[in-house]
Amino acid sequence: MSTLVTPLIRYGYAPFLLIGINGAGIAVAGANKLWLIALLGVAVATSFAAEHLLPYQDSWNNSHRDTGRDATHSVVNETLILASVAAIPALAALIPGDGIWPHTWPFVVQVLIAILVADLGITLAHYASHKIGVLWRFHAVHHSVTRFYGLNGLMKHPLHQTVEMTAGVIPLLLLGIPVPVAASLSLAVAVQLLLQHSNADYRVGPFKYVLALNEGHRFHHLKWAGVGDVNFGLFTLIWDHLLRTYSYDATRRFTSADLGMAAKPDYPSGYLAQLAEPFTRHGACDSAPARADSNDGARVTTT
Repeated sequence: MSTLVTPLIRYGYAPFLLIGINGAGIAVAGANKLWLIALLGVAVATSFAAEHLLPYQDSWNNSHRDTGRDATHSVVNETLILASVAAIPALAALIPGDGIWPHTWPFVVQVLIAILVADLGITLAHYASHKIGVLWRFHAVHHSVTRFYGLNGLMKHPLHQTVEMTAGVIPLLLLGIPVPVAASLSLAVAVQLLLQHSNADYRVGPFKYVLALNEGHRFHHLKWAGVGDVNFGLFTLIWDHLLRTYSYDATRRFTSADLGMAAKPDYPSGYLAQLAEPFTRHGACDSAPARADSNDGARVTTT
């Protein structure tokens, strides 16, 4: 590999998506929404290129007979996100009053406010999904992954995706969020999920303690009960620091043996089977979990 490519991906990939793609999304938010879809396509293509040119784990670039399933999850759930944006005018009409949204503030500031508000709602819904049995049934689909790459971000049961979206969007509707701001937010969510689950070996320096990116989110996917109940944030780790659920260990390396669910290693892998699993008698995944031993989970430090 070219000596130029490695540092370009390691230090340029995340800023390109976070600032470049999101910045372009903010610039075209008031125009045809097809521009947002085109930008999402660029983000996905960039994600796959970065993962193959500079992978964290080479084996995670190889299909575990899951690529088609993950692509289906991604298309379905991204469609739900875009549909929620399209439905905002109708939903806003059901809410009395005009809210207190700061319409006169710079547009980029409005988008940042939307990101922080949505981040809080989604983080709390995510946290609750690890504590409340009926929510965990649906969230378990996401935790069944055994490799970590971009499409994992939207590998979710659509009902759980709806729960998280509702938790993030309802406060914004009450505040009176404009549709262009919501459109920029929808792109930011998709970009964040790509980065958060990316197999690219990128670096963000000290920002890894604040932004919910792949270095920290891998700890959330540790398969042992309790050990993976950390780093719930979508955009930031601010709420995890406040909830005392933040965890990070710079010496930890991850393989597929660390991922999935120790309590249910045989979780269904097909798309339709995963949609049905939460409704089955055994879909709770509540059998006695294997505890992490000193070689598995003990190296994770929580502050």
